[in-house]
Amino acid sequence: MTDEPESAPNPGPLDRFFGLSEANTSPGAEMRAGLTTFLTMAYILFVNPSILAQAIQIEDANVTAQLLTATALAACFGTLVMGLVARFPFALAPGMGLNAYFAFTVVLGMGIPWQTALGAVFISGLVFVLLSFGGVRQAIVNAIPGDLQIATSAGIGLFLAIIGASNAGIVADHPVTLVTLGDVASPGVALALGGFLITAVLMALRVRGAILAGIVLTSVAAVVLGAPVFDGEAFGGLSEGVIRAPAWPVDLFAKLDLTAALSLGLLDVVFIFFFVDLFDTAGTLVGLGHKAGYMDEEGRLPGASRAFFSDAIATCFGAILGTSTTTSYVESAAGVEEGGRTGLTAVAVALLFGLSIFLWPLASAVPLVATAPALIIVGALMMSHIGEVDWSDVRVSVPAFVTIIGMPLTYSIANGISFGIISWVVIHLLSGKGRDVHPILYVLAVLLVVRYAWLGGA
Repeated sequence: MTDEPESAPNPGPLDRFFGLSEANTSPGAEMRAGLTTFLTMAYILFVNPSILAQAIQIEDANVTAQLLTATALAACFGTLVMGLVARFPFALAPGMGLNAYFAFTVVLGMGIPWQTALGAVFISGLVFVLLSFGGVRQAIVNAIPGDLQIATSAGIGLFLAIIGASNAGIVADHPVTLVTLGDVASPGVALALGGFLITAVLMALRVRGAILAGIVLTSVAAVVLGAPVFDGEAFGGLSEGVIRAPAWPVDLFAKLDLTAALSLGLLDVVFIFFFVDLFDTAGTLVGLGHKAGYMDEEGRLPGASRAFFSDAIATCFGAILGTSTTTSYVESAAGVEEGGRTGLTAVAVALLFGLSIFLWPLASAVPLVATAPALIIVGALMMSHIGEVDWSDVRVSVPAFVTIIGMPLTYSIANGISFGIISWVVIHLLSGKGRDVHPILYVLAVLLVVRYAWLGGA
């Protein structure tokens, strides 16, 4: 009688569904990563309403409070779909940049009613859903060369770093030089630099939860020291308690005007929402996919169609709630670096966004200067694969370079990857290597050139 090998422990349903053992992670690590991601992007709960409220004005209604609830619910829904359907540790929320375009260009600049603008957002999301089922979006991502994918990850790293440095006041705008060194003697910069060094040291010592610890310690220091880093003031406390009743978006829910959005004059607005979100999401997923180690040997992201579907359906849901385009967030890199590897991380983020409609006063205790160090450090870590780009070949190095610098210099992931694709195609074609370019890239390059020429880079 031969001895049979001892059978491995039978994983539980949570492990089997999310593949925790296969990803070499645990529920505790996923929860910690989810909390880290949430803290790095909790600012959207306040920033998005402050932007959209300038365009969405309703008499006798607290629009800002309603927009905060809509923002939280859109982020909760989208991230939950990403975690349960795509099973990636990526979080979603109304996107920065697209919310500004919605408010300042479409509504305030073009004079289009906010209800119509919401209809345009919904239609762009619906087109995304259809393309996700057809695999078009995944085919686009798969057509992007590996060197450009690495450059995209590095560019996102620089983009995160400049966001963090700006949030902390380390860099500031300047009328002549565009950017300059901020007030290094200010309390905010001092706290951010201190948090940056503490987090870096903890990571160097391989302390688990180093990024989260850095955020918490910096927040505690800001509160205890009474630093004026909470919208220019010291922390005012939680005088009205930790739990507050949410302001339901009753004046925003289902107010979108689809008929007006389908008019010929609004097709360019729909196109911009569609196009920018396409490249913003594609660039973010590629960068995060590289960071999390998801890319296969051919540089493809397995399950990308499910991720794109999650992003698309979240945009439709958010438009119904009354907020601008919902998209994948580069801040998810903080949770990935913290150890998040499966959809359970996204589920944790979703639950925290759901709770935030009741516990949102707690988020006010985490200033931007506390999350800024995490963004800067994660940005540095996302540069780790940059040496794999073939810098000796101009056909590769120049497109990679413009991809990297295009993101922080234009404050847009979409612009960076667009510049990279256009330059890749043109340089290869004119240097006699046109056959090495994927046919999809030719189509994308033409569409991108038309987009910049026709819409003026809007």
